[in-house]
Formats: sequence, C-alpha cells, structure tokens
Amino acid sequence: MNTKRILAGVAVAAVAGIGGAAASHWMLGNGLTEVAHAASTPSTSPVDQLWAAAVTNVDGKPQSLSLLKGHPVVINFWASWCGPCVEEMPALSQLQREYAKKGIEFVGLGVDSDKNVKAFLQKVHVDYPVYVIGFGGADLARAFGNNAGALPFTVVIDAKGVVRSTKLGQIQPNELKATLDAL
Repeated sequence: MNTKRILAGVAVAAVAGIGGAAASHWMLGNGLTEVAHAASTPSTSPVDQLWAAAVTNVDGKPQSLSLLKGHPVVINFWASWCGPCVEEMPALSQLQREYAKKGIEFVGLGVDSDKNVKAFLQKVHVDYPVYVIGFGGADLARAFGNNAGALPFTVVIDAKGVVRSTKLGQIQPNELKATLDAL
C-alpha cells in the first residue's frame, strides 16, 4: 500500500513538473522572461551574456563577441526597419572613426534577419562591424535594462566589463562623447 502511495506521489510530482514547465513557457511568451529565466538558471551578468551571444556576420558565419573582452566597446542594437536606428548610423560611424585611435570598439547588433541586414548594408555604408543577433537580441537588450524592448538601444561597456551607460532611442553624439571621454 505504501508503494502505491509513493508511486502516486511521484506521478503527481511529475505532472506538476510538466505543468510548471508549461507555465514557465507561457510566462516567457508573455514578457516575464527575466523572472522565469532567473528562476530556472544561474544568473549571469548582461556583459557575460553579450560575450556568449550567438551572432553571425551577414553571410551567416558565426562570430564571437568575446574577442571584445578587455576593450571599451559601444554596442548598438538596431534593425533595418527602424527609422531612428538608420538615422543615427552616420553619427555612430563618425564617432567610431574618431574614437578608434583611443581603442574604443563599436559594434552594431542587428535585431533582424541576416537577409535584411545584408540588403541594408549593401545600400548603406557603416564604418564599424555589424553582426546579426536576430530577434533574440531583444532579450539581450532587456538584460541590459531595455525593458521596453524598443530600438535603437546603445550600451557602453568599459575595458573592465562594467556597463558605463545605456541609451534607449537615438544617441546624442555629445552625450556619447562625454561618456567615451570618461573611459
């Protein structure tokens, strides 16, 4: 009789576990990514998530952002369909040219398809590397505090891996310069 109760308890626990997983999946699809994610995996910093992010070049070849570790870096989340993103690219290119001498790297992360990013870059010249992170880039941007999930979103990280600033919306070149000059 005790064996039957134990087996029944295991069955109830298994069903509850499956139900819990389904609820977690449902919650993830309804904007509670961070809560559900934090409960299911050990927390890692947004910067560590960035270095580990799966990105590709526009030809679909995997790239590694971990090569940027130890360098000050400006990460710009953007999409080809985002008007403000496109409008700020010339300013970001100019700043990249200006700050390259100081060892500051600029990287664009396309929260878009590789096809769209490639077509865009064939029409618009950008002076910094642009990688495709896909629509999962919105989750990474949220980890940096972009709870609205809007674009463009820019993050400045110093050489020690500390986030120095984040900006939702178009950059203001003078504000970004002040942050970069302080690095």
